[in-house]
Amino acid sequence: MEFVFNIIKGVMIGIANVIPGVSGGTMAVSFGIYDRLISSISGFTKHVKESLALLAPILLGCGLGIAGFTYAIEYLLENHTFVTCMTFVGLILGGLPALYRAMNEKKAAGSGKMGAGAIIAFLLAFAVSAGLPLLKTGGDTLAVLPVNGSTMAILFVLGIVASATMVIPGVSGSMMLMILGYYYGIINTITSFLDGLRAMDLAALKDGFLLLAPFGIGVLLGIVLIARLISFLFERYGVQTYGAILGLVLASPFAIFYNTGLFGELSSLSVWAVLLGIMLMIGGAVVTNFVGEK
Repeated sequence: MEFVFNIIKGVMIGIANVIPGVSGGTMAVSFGIYDRLISSISGFTKHVKESLALLAPILLGCGLGIAGFTYAIEYLLENHTFVTCMTFVGLILGGLPALYRAMNEKKAAGSGKMGAGAIIAFLLAFAVSAGLPLLKTGGDTLAVLPVNGSTMAILFVLGIVASATMVIPGVSGSMMLMILGYYYGIINTITSFLDGLRAMDLAALKDGFLLLAPFGIGVLLGIVLIARLISFLFERYGVQTYGAILGLVLASPFAIFYNTGLFGELSSLSVWAVLLGIMLMIGGAVVTNFVGEK
């Protein structure tokens, strides 16, 4: 059953990585597997069997979540923005008790103190997570990516940057891609590749592979690099690291609402939409607590 629950967690992490403003790292924190995930990635060569037992179902779930939700994301955010965002706010905030317990465990183990350092880390991380969406200016103009060497090189670098932000809780990799102007281009490339796979269109598959392969390699490299850094921080400065993660997570709802334009739409929401959003937020929090304990 643990394998199945890890697939479900992976699906939710994958979906979170597709939505601008939502962090896959935050979802991993909420499900109570973040530190284990980081340890498995950073120590993969030393503990291959144990690492695969955790990473395989989560990566499978991530792939399913990204592939399945890529088609739905634009429709849901355009037509059901509030209830979609409230669901993810609930999924994120539902993991706060587990995050707080983990921080106390690090304190009890002597990995840092709940002092000024943890407070400063919290405030800085909160400011970064809340301020990052404000950097977005204008629209995403590269809806269709040309298949050439320069684009492939750019996508490799973007993969490293995006994956690093995907791993860090509270910082959205998809939002970073949107800020850099490549979000919709990559989304369109994924959907075109999947369409080509269904139709067995070799030309579409070749173009998709040439663009997605360097991006995927960059993603894997970025995840390994940032995981080793975070693993070191957990070991040496556990409480301060969790303080920073707590700041990133608490700022996520603001980032989600701002990045999707919800602040300008709140006054026009119907009572039923608000009630449904609140219900889905509560439901999301319950799901996080339930799945996170499995």
